[in-house]
Amino acid sequence: MTSAPRAIVADDEPLLRDALVDALAQAWPALQVVACCADGDAALAAIERERPDVAFLDIRMPGLTGLQVAQQAATAPHPPLCVFVTAYDEHALDAFEREAVDYLLKPLEPARLARAIERLRARLAERAAGAGAPGAAPAIDVDMLRRLVELAGGGASGTGAAAPLRWLRASLRDEVRLIAIDDVLVFEAADKYLRVLTRDDEALIRMPLKEVLDRLPADEFWQIHRGTVVRTREIARTTRTLSGKLLVHLRSRPERFEVSRPFAHLFKAD
Repeated sequence: MTSAPRAIVADDEPLLRDALVDALAQAWPALQVVACCADGDAALAAIERERPDVAFLDIRMPGLTGLQVAQQAATAPHPPLCVFVTAYDEHALDAFEREAVDYLLKPLEPARLARAIERLRARLAERAAGAGAPGAAPAIDVDMLRRLVELAGGGASGTGAAAPLRWLRASLRDEVRLIAIDDVLVFEAADKYLRVLTRDDEALIRMPLKEVLDRLPADEFWQIHRGTVVRTREIARTTRTLSGKLLVHLRSRPERFEVSRPFAHLFKAD
């Protein structure tokens, strides 16, 4: 490379996006981050405008997904090398490993980022030497991306059956962290967010309740209200108020949750 490599970073979570930019500045000082994007459409526009050497793409973003951005960018005159940033579970990551595509798992691990940077530097050096020049081979194969969408369960592309949820990327006070589905007791709609309650804490996610329901095991969670889903094994008992409302009491939290009429049959004795 005769000039400093250039990159864009795309992630709809500002804290995670800033964390990646900061980590890149520490681990790869020569890299110039020329654009930070909050959605897939902005990422594709930045790739077309800035012609970066590398694109760090969150897989799940508003608008185009990271896979779709890479798929469209693969046919550009100067396609970037793509690294996918993901909170997918191990099953989906196996698909990425089989297709030889680099990825970073949230939350970021310095050692894993260092390995990705090493690979990127090697591929950029090959390009500079002519081995990977535009026209010789695309930075990422379009057919490979189609296979990735299928192998990852369709959840990243918005088509096909959604992959089961195993982790959530949630806001917790001034942090963004991963919460295992096995730790979640309650999902409760709150304006544009979902409250996620665990035994000891609560957080917010930007995900429609319907999408969550479609990706939860039906035998482990019950919807008890239009905006409330609870883990079945955490239901301790139900009581009725003087006005006749049915309330669910949990084993591990003090809150009580109302059961709406369409779901009352779940609590009728056999």
